[in-house]
Amino acid sequence: MRKYFAECVGTMFLVLLACGSAVLAGPVIGGLGIGLCFGLVLLCLVYCIGNISGCHVNPAVSFAMFLSGKMRFGEMCGYVVAQLVGAAIGAGFLYWFVEMAPGFNFGGTTAAYGSHGACDLAANVVQVGASGGMALLAECLLTFFFVLVVLGATDGKLGFGKFAGLAIGLALGLVNIVGIPVDNCSVNPARSFGPALWCPGAWPDFWIMVVGPLVGAVLAALCWRFLSDDRSAGVE
Repeated sequence: MRKYFAECVGTMFLVLLACGSAVLAGPVIGGLGIGLCFGLVLLCLVYCIGNISGCHVNPAVSFAMFLSGKMRFGEMCGYVVAQLVGAAIGAGFLYWFVEMAPGFNFGGTTAAYGSHGACDLAANVVQVGASGGMALLAECLLTFFFVLVVLGATDGKLGFGKFAGLAIGLALGLVNIVGIPVDNCSVNPARSFGPALWCPGAWPDFWIMVVGPLVGAVLAALCWRFLSDDRSAGVE
């Protein structure tokens, strides 16, 4: 149970602090600062709970680990449930902040358009001017990159040991800096699920934040299998 609890607590803090950087400090630090906060939060969590649960805090990462033979199906399901619960709690705390001080200069808000209501809490929605197809492609490719880094950095034979957390945190920060202008950058269905619970206007685009990361995870697992097999065989 410890590993599931660790995933729940870790995902809660990922949403609370990383999404919170947009909600509570977005107008001050901007998109670059928000992206860096996502990376820094994950970096800290890797070194905090990595030895307990592996610090997935992301269903796409757990799915890739399952596809790579590093998790059983039941264990993966337990991780995903814990991650969704943690994300809901973290977003709930952010919602509480917003409700407590309506006059505060909050960020993380996308204005209402089309079928959407206004979405705050840094919810993942396709931004004005972008398209659903653009967001889906971005989620696939950015998750592909991020999960590939996770698989490579944590590989028992080919990974980088204590430096893995640094690579993983930097990778999440990078994809957020690139993806925030498109759809606030998900690459993590749990990160999207939490804010969407409290911001109903995010649900029309939620499928993108599930399909895109899961497809990206499949691509990463296949790519890393090919790369690791070649390196294990001594092929350059």
